[in-house]
Amino acid sequence: MSRREAWLTALGIFAAALAVRAWAAVGTVFPRPEDSAYYVGVARNLAEGRGMVSDALWSYGTPPLVFPRPAFEVWLPLPSVLAAVPLALFGGPAPIPLLDALRSAQLVTGILGALLAVLAWRLAADVAQERRLPAGRARVLAIGAGLTTAAYLPLVLPSVQPDSTIPFGVLVLGACLLASRVLRDPRDARLRDPRLLGIGLLLGLAALTRNDAIWLALAWAWLAWRAPGLGRAARLRLIGVVAVVSIAVFAPWAARDWAVFGSPLPGQAASNALSVTGFDIFAWQDPPTLARYLAEGPAALIGMRVDGIGHNLVSVLLLLGVPVSVIGLLALPWQARDRALRPVVLVSALTFLFTSLVFPVATTWGTYLHAAVPAHVLLIVSALGALDAGLARLASRMGWARPVAWLGALLTVGWSLMFTAALLPSNATSSAETARTYAVLARELAAVGEPLSKSSPVITDFPIWTAESERVPALALPNEPPSSVVNLAQHFGVRLLILASDTRGVWPGVLAGGDPASACFRELALPTPADPADAAALQGVRAWRIACP
Repeated sequence: MSRREAWLTALGIFAAALAVRAWAAVGTVFPRPEDSAYYVGVARNLAEGRGMVSDALWSYGTPPLVFPRPAFEVWLPLPSVLAAVPLALFGGPAPIPLLDALRSAQLVTGILGALLAVLAWRLAADVAQERRLPAGRARVLAIGAGLTTAAYLPLVLPSVQPDSTIPFGVLVLGACLLASRVLRDPRDARLRDPRLLGIGLLLGLAALTRNDAIWLALAWAWLAWRAPGLGRAARLRLIGVVAVVSIAVFAPWAARDWAVFGSPLPGQAASNALSVTGFDIFAWQDPPTLARYLAEGPAALIGMRVDGIGHNLVSVLLLLGVPVSVIGLLALPWQARDRALRPVVLVSALTFLFTSLVFPVATTWGTYLHAAVPAHVLLIVSALGALDAGLARLASRMGWARPVAWLGALLTVGWSLMFTAALLPSNATSSAETARTYAVLARELAAVGEPLSKSSPVITDFPIWTAESERVPALALPNEPPSSVVNLAQHFGVRLLILASDTRGVWPGVLAGGDPASACFRELALPTPADPADAAALQGVRAWRIACP
């Protein structure tokens, strides 16, 4: 492929992927899930000049517990920083509407998602080159991977629900592509090799996006140490240059965390490994402990890991990508042996195993979901490689004179487009319903004399949605008895508890459990809106005034 053809192909794939993401973003009017709302909200605060803060306290494991809350005690800032750039350049005066902030974040993740499709094309082209495929089959494999990535639902959804998923995936895949080029002939690597500097820069930026960047670092160290034809000094040089650059990129953020939270490391992330239920992240008086964790017993601890593996494999990797994901997984033992794929394979395997085995409960709430982009791209390339090989054998056996390699790419792209077109409308509907719920709720609370106020925090089951939709301080409802919630309310001066869902863990059923503190919760009779759509939006929403005798 000539340089001109390569550029035109890359631009075509980028344009196709961007068009799919623009179409998908139109109907999404509210940031779902809550982590998306968090990144969007912090970006808005940055653009408004409030700084890197949030109005939501969704976890109590890291002090200081104040409003406004210094952001990113567990998550990392790069997605919000990127989303704040177009918002600051083109947004209007403060206060910035939530939808404008969402569109700004979608613009960034849409462009990055389109770039991801180009990187998938390049990765598949490297595989085709290594396998010495004929020119026609090589083009189909590479372009098919790019276009399938452009339409693949698990990679389209996080582009319209902006969070860390797509930025992290782009950075990791870019680093893996550079790594495979260095490892192809490591003897050419020099101290100032731009490829090594690039890997270090991408690794540092990935570390500013997700803690899972540690697996990219370990994968590079392992592969570089095993690079053939090099002495110990050369191998240490490969590792050391990347380490120095990435640490230099990450160091300012570590210093900020040290100054604000008392540690340069996300210590609360470690406590998530001791969770026995996903609600432990919201604990107030009953945080996860090693003793409570071990008290679950060997059978329960093993069961958690079985559940974690099953969730990550089925719900994250396979469900939304069928049948491409299933074909790719079944063919992976044969398709993943190429040197060009080794960095992606190693990063994907390390991330999958660690999150499944060390964070088996937290991963069912999204830990692996947001780090799975490299694995999704790997499955796409594996599926196309398997279809290419299968069609080549079929053509040879049947004696077909014309090549049919294009059929594999046609199937994967067609399947991906079909599932994306069929399932994305439900995402748009859910976002609109959530936006309406909070607008109606704020209106009806004001009608009963309990208006939401910036001066009075509320406790709620969805604190980030509440904080970002209504610009009020909001606290996460702990999955604990009424006495614990009363203690939380007294600590922060809260007068309202809001449940936006019928049930959230033990709530609201726990109010009938005999705890004397239940008397402190006096349910408000929210009016039924005249508009049927508004009434439906308020279905299942309940609110209580917290006032103890």
